Amino acid sequence: MTHHVASMLQTYPKDLGTIDQQKLAACIEACFECAQTCTACADACLAEDMVAELTQCIRLNQDCADVCEATGRVLSRQTGKNVALNRALLEACQAACRSCAEECEKHAEMHKHCKVCADACRRCEQACAELLASIS
Repeated sequence: MTHHVASMLQTYPKDLGTIDQQKLAACIEACFECAQTCTACADACLAEDMVAELTQCIRLNQDCADVCEATGRVLSRQTGKNVALNRALLEACQAACRSCAEECEKHAEMHKHCKVCADACRRCEQACAELLASIS
């Protein structure tokens, strides 16, 4: 997907300024990957026999998916960008990913989908941090 995201950024008709396009593309990709993974993990948790014990995990999966999706969508729009909003979204996305990863890691040995989700959340958290550092 990075190739697709990077290709779209490269075809942008205006100058993107000083933003690191590789980090931007990687972050957009990580956001959408994480959103999908969190959505799937929440659904997998709902299918578990011990679903009542996974309530917090499901909630954090859904919250993280929504924040990641919104972040990826906003970062994909470069016309008239709002740097302050981008920073706030990246910080929120980092926090959502961190919380979700920490919760999923509690269940990772018992539920493999939680391990996959925690890994995706950590990748997205890192991608957000790297993009944030490049625009600070």
